[in-house]
Amino acid sequence: MAHSLSAKKRVRQAAKRRMINRARKSNVKTQIKHLETALEAGNADMAKDRLRSLTQKLDKLATTSTLHKNTASRIKSRMTRRVNAMSAS
Repeated sequence: MAHSLSAKKRVRQAAKRRMINRARKSNVKTQIKHLETALEAGNADMAKDRLRSLTQKLDKLATTSTLHKNTASRIKSRMTRRVNAMSAS
């Protein structure tokens, strides 16, 4: 339990930041699911649009340190490969 005023403030800030970060990560997971449904449906145009918006979100999360930059890069790479493979076939 925090005793000093500054420690109590840090607890409040951490709780606020944790809620924001969880919301952002949840949003990205939802966008990944939307992209996967577009891939399963075989809709190449929708998949490309979803990939573009997912890439933007991942870049933003990586710059705000909500998500590690290598994690964001790995997700982008895997999803891009899947979209390209679907477009090629």
